[in-house]
This record gives sequence, C-alpha cells and structure tokens, in this order.
Amino acid sequence: MSITSIAKQLFFSSRQRELVKQDTEGLALQQEVFRYLIQKAQDTEYGRNHLFDNIHSYEDFIKNVPINTYEELKGDIDRMRHGEKDILWPGCVRWYAKSSGTTNDKSKFIPITRDALQNIHYKGGLDTVALYFNNNPKSRIFDGKGLILGGSHSPNYNLANSLVGDLSAILIENINPLANLARVPSKKTALLSDFEVKRERIAHECLGKNITNLSGVPSWMLSVLVKVLEYSGKSHLEEIWPNLEVFFHGGIAFSPYRHQYEQIIQKSDMHYMETYNASEGFFGIQSDPSDVSLQMMLDYGIFYEFIPMDHFDEKDLIETAKYAVPLSGIETGKNYAMVITNSCGLWRYLIGDTIRFTSKNPYKFIITGRTKYFINAFGEELIMDNAEKGLAEACRQTGAEVKEYTAAPVFMDSHARCRHQWLVEFSHEPSDIDKFAQVLDIKLQQINSDYEAKRYHDITLQHLEVIKARPELFNDWLRSKGKLGGQHKVPRLSNNRKNIDELISMNVANG
Repeated sequence: MSITSIAKQLFFSSRQRELVKQDTEGLALQQEVFRYLIQKAQDTEYGRNHLFDNIHSYEDFIKNVPINTYEELKGDIDRMRHGEKDILWPGCVRWYAKSSGTTNDKSKFIPITRDALQNIHYKGGLDTVALYFNNNPKSRIFDGKGLILGGSHSPNYNLANSLVGDLSAILIENINPLANLARVPSKKTALLSDFEVKRERIAHECLGKNITNLSGVPSWMLSVLVKVLEYSGKSHLEEIWPNLEVFFHGGIAFSPYRHQYEQIIQKSDMHYMETYNASEGFFGIQSDPSDVSLQMMLDYGIFYEFIPMDHFDEKDLIETAKYAVPLSGIETGKNYAMVITNSCGLWRYLIGDTIRFTSKNPYKFIITGRTKYFINAFGEELIMDNAEKGLAEACRQTGAEVKEYTAAPVFMDSHARCRHQWLVEFSHEPSDIDKFAQVLDIKLQQINSDYEAKRYHDITLQHLEVIKARPELFNDWLRSKGKLGGQHKVPRLSNNRKNIDELISMNVANG
C-alpha cells in the first residue's frame, strides 16, 4: 500500500463523508457554528459588553453586536497583543497574522487563536486535500513532497512565546511535526524574511526532490519555479519533477498566470485547485475542477453575513448594517461585501472582500474584488472581476501575458476630460499595445453597463490609457515598502492615485 493510500485512510476518508453535508445542510451547519461562537465567548469582555448571554437568535445578535472594521477592534486587539486575556476570545492569544493595513495603519494584526488554527486554517488545508482526492482518487501526492511557500514572523512586543507574522509562517511554525516530513523547504528556509535569499535557497533545496504538489500564491510561486528552472537548466518542471500533479493556489486571481504556468508545466494531467484563505479565515475551496466557483466551507469556526454592495457604505456602518443578511438571505448573481464572525474573536467583521454567489445547495461563489479595490470615480463601478476578464480578452487578442498591473482614475481636467489609467507589467508584451488598450476598453464596456454608459460617446469618460511598466517595477515597489514575498499583493484597482503615482514615478526614475 502506498503512503498516499495510508494517509487517505487515516486522515481523509471520514472527512470526505462529512463534506457531503456542505451540499445539503449548509444552513444547519451555520446555525451550529453560530451557537458555538456565542456560547464560547460569553465570558469574554466583548461577550459581556454585548450581552452574549441574552443572544438566542440571529435577530438578537444583530441587535446587540455592531458591524466592525479593524478600526473598531484595534484597541482590543492591541490589548491582547500586550498579554491581556479574555478580551475578544477566551484565553491569551499568542499569535497575530500581519496583513495589509488600513487607512490609518500600515498593518493589521489579526488574532490567530488555537481554535482558529485547528478549526479554520488547518481544517481548510485538510479539506482541500480531501476534495482533491474526491476528484483524483488515483493521486499519489504523499508519495513525494509538497513545495509550500511561506512568509516570516517576528517577536510581538517582546512578549515570551508571542509572535506576529504572515499567516503562512504561523501555520508552518505550529504545524504537526509529521507534516514536515512531507514538505519542503526546511523550516529554517521557509521562515526567512528576505524573499530573494529565500527563493535562492528554496530552488537549491528542491532540486533532486520528488515534488508532487505545490502550494502558495501564484505570483511568488512562479518566481520560485523560474529560479528552479534556471538552476536546473531544464525547460519544463516535469523534467525535474516527473510526479508533479497539482498546484493548490490562492491569495490572488490565477487567470493572469495560468498561461505562464502552462508554459513551464506542460503535463496534460497537471491539476490546478483554488482556495480562498486569508489571515481572517479559510472561506472556500474549488470542489469541482470544471467549475471556477468556490464552495463556501460552512462548518469551520466562521459565521457568515453578507451586505449587498449597492447598499454598502463603510463611512456609515450603522446604516449599512441594516442590509446585512445571513446565508439564508443571499441571492445568486448579486455582489456582496462579506462579513464574518469567527473563533479569532472577530465579531461581525468586514474583511474587505466582495463575492457573488453562483449557486445554493451547495453554496458556491466567485470572488469579485475588494470593497476598497475598485474604481468608481465617475459612477462606473469597475471591480476586479471586470478587470481580470478585460485583461484576459486583451491578452487573448494580442498574444500578451500580464505579470502585474494596477489601475486608477485620471480625474477631470479643465476640459472635463477624464479616463482610467492602467500601469501594466508584461511577461510577454502585446503585438500592438494600442490594440491591447482598445480591446480592454471594449471588453469592459461589454461586461459592465455602468462603465459602458460613462464611456458613451466619450462624454463622461474617455478611452482608457495603458502604460507599459519596466520589468520588475512592481517587485521594486513592494520591496521599497518591505512587502516583497509572503502573501503580499499589488493593489489592483484604486479609487485614488496614491499607488499608481508612486509606481509611475519609479517607472520614470528607473526606466
């Protein structure tokens, strides 16, 4: 019997049977999670302040607990980071996932409790593999090793045994030692903070290993794989790792990178499986390889609510909260801001992501963007889902490949002219950049009626502009902010020009 067969029997078979409930009993699973979270946190400071002992229904919950952003919980989280216990969640929390900041802060620090580690993050990882086995019963992934990319961590306020860092680093630090037998690189290499040094070491450590699976953010994983090919002198990864079979990816959209992966991995039986995990939780898994939608995981330590984006206003959370609905109230085809309550102690927390449900029973969805990552300077309501589809069509028609991009408005001049400006770093330049811009503009009009209306006869919004970025511009920009590697991402769309102006300045200065 193979190692994979033994592992499936020991760790995945029973869970594979339980996962069927996600398809048919989603609302009941959410009710169980709701009751667990309220009961568990009754004796915390937050629970006492919001009368958790009087919460017996969802109606009680929304009456007692407000919608929160990071700013509302920041003070409590900082007290927890200084060692206070029983604040947002029972006990003393030692781990904090550091993620991209807010308007007022460079970084957010998300509490990672023991409950969250086991019942959200590790459970999500195990379920990803369980669902992969459902679709690929002949898999042999545990007969080799997994290449797993991670970030780094550092001391938290110099408190003993308390650290802050990338979620991936926290997961690697706390993982069952047995799992380390099935992964590379070494823990020491995986937790290095300098991504460029880490990439070199990972490439060296992976050569000669039997790598069967990859896990990580597509952009950073691609950077590592290119280095592996460079050191090996090979053209395709299957020449180095003949048993490679799957890439578990998440963090950013995969579509802009798919062609590049297909160029360096030309195996006909290579699989790609998307996950939706973040510092705040593990939310969805691609359960069907023929469907790009993600299945919402409903029996973790996460209770979900959703706010229709046409009623969303982060500056007026009291009014916005009136439109929140639980899972039972969602409609397919509608764009929602996602709100979570979870065993990290995040209560009715706006995570900043937007989704659209594609089905019920099972509850499946696609990620459409960020509540902050959009362009609506002129009423065009352009979201990331629009941008990804527009770029894909422009690439298809011009033979281009996009490595990184960002876009922002150019506000009205004295002649009332305005446009969208796209800064794009190509891994393969288009045959005609003017045609690339034209196709992108036309596709955006086809898939976004608000954008189409504003573009009508160039009256409100003129033709978009595409600026070619020099090689490595976006990595240089991330490096300048100490965000190269790990789970850091380039903000794709912005309603202001702060990021794009910085990037254009670096593009000119070093171009």
